[in-house]
Amino acid sequence: MPKRTYGQMCSIARALDAVGERWSLLIVRELLLGPKRFKDLLTVLPAMGTNRLGERLKQLEADGVVAKQTLPPPAGVPVYVLTELGERLRPVITHLALFGMDLPLDERIDRDTARAELIALLRADLSRPAASTGVHEAYQFQVGHEVFHVVADDGVVRARSGPSPTPPAVSASCDFETFFGLVSGRLSASRAVKEGRVEIEGPVPALTRATRVLVP
Repeated sequence: MPKRTYGQMCSIARALDAVGERWSLLIVRELLLGPKRFKDLLTVLPAMGTNRLGERLKQLEADGVVAKQTLPPPAGVPVYVLTELGERLRPVITHLALFGMDLPLDERIDRDTARAELIALLRADLSRPAASTGVHEAYQFQVGHEVFHVVADDGVVRARSGPSPTPPAVSASCDFETFFGLVSGRLSASRAVKEGRVEIEGPVPALTRATRVLVP
């Protein structure tokens, strides 16, 4: 199927030619959390279906937004990653998320699709540089069945899917409600540990630092 186009020189129209198709920006959203296999993307975007996902990935590759790579051994599996051009969509996704937060919640929305790592993605990208200045460490979270980590690197904070590849300063396990309380500033790390709402491997002050870099 030939690629649809607005046919306008306007850079906004050309940008929408590349990422304006349904599902395309959600693929970008997932890749902001790190490299993903085809089946990983299909798991979190099941309504796309195999054919449409394949079509969108091919289009994003053709437009230089996404690239296909092979992870080094021992994994050695093909994954999709954002290119430098694709990474420039990060603030676009962040501002779309903020815009969406002010929209009324449609009754057709499945509330069970809420994911802690997507909250971490937004909070990390909105993190105040001062909150992580001089900090170089990772924090790992397990929220329900989700496992992800957050890396703080001297003023830059990023959320990534999966376990931390380096030993984290703290590993925390909790439910979705507790995680949201921690990153919204409504629940302190020390209180969550004291009340048994979160289990940690590592010192409480490290969990405090983790929540501090994610609280807006």
